[in-house]
Amino acid sequence: MSSQPTPDQPAYIQDAYQRELSTRIILVNDKTVVLENTIFYPTGGGQPGDSGWLTSSNGEKYEIINTRRCRETNQIIHELAKEAPELKADDQVSLVIDWDRRYSHMRFHTCMHLLCSLIPAGVTGGALTDQKARLDFSLGEIPLPDEQGLTDQLNELIRKDMPVTVEVLDENILDEQPELVRTMSVQPPRGTGQLRMIRVQDTDFQPCGGTHVARTSEIGHVRISKVENKGKNNKRIQIVFE
Repeated sequence: MSSQPTPDQPAYIQDAYQRELSTRIILVNDKTVVLENTIFYPTGGGQPGDSGWLTSSNGEKYEIINTRRCRETNQIIHELAKEAPELKADDQVSLVIDWDRRYSHMRFHTCMHLLCSLIPAGVTGGALTDQKARLDFSLGEIPLPDEQGLTDQLNELIRKDMPVTVEVLDENILDEQPELVRTMSVQPPRGTGQLRMIRVQDTDFQPCGGTHVARTSEIGHVRISKVENKGKNNKRIQIVFE
C-alpha cells in the first residue's frame, strides 16, 4: 500500500518547492546548527546538500554553505560560513534556500531518472551539481550509447510533461521486487519499515530520497555532453542543460 509523506518528516520532504521556513534552533556548535525543521536537503544519493541563509530573530543573517546528515545522531547539520556565538538553543530563526541552485538539482535529479529508463543496465554511480549531472552504468557488452540519440530520447520524454510523484511503500517490497533498485553497490536505507519511491508516470519507478520537479517539462531542454569509458564495463553519461 502506498501513501504520501507523513507530517513528522522534514519540510524538504513534504514540499520540495518550499523556499522559506520559520523554525527553532535545537543545537549550535561552532559553525554548525541543528534545527527543529528544515527546508534544506542534506547531501545524499549523489545530490549535494542545500545552501542558503539563516536569519536570527534580531535580524542577523548567516550564510548556510552546506547541509549534511550526521551519521552518529542522524541529525541534519547546517554548516555556516562563520561562527555565530549569539545563536543559542530555542532561538527562533528563519530560513531562505538558494532556490536557483536547489531547482537545478531538482531538474537534474529527475532527468537522471529519465536517463535510467533509457539504459537497460545497472547503475554503478552518479552525481550532480547545479551545472551538470552524470550516471555511470555497467553496460558490459551493451553497445556504447549514441550521444545525439540519447539526447533526442531524453528530450522527447521531457516534452511529454509527465507527472513525477512520491509514494511511500512497505520496505519489504524490495524482497519481492529487488529489480526496483537500479544502483548496484548502494541499497536504499532500511529499518524504518517504509521506503520512499519516485514515480515518473509510465516511465520510471525506483527508491529515491532526493528532491524532484513535479512534471518532466520543468527539466527543460538537455543535452548528453559526453559518453566515456570508465573501466572495462563502466560507461559514464553526462547531462547538461541547453
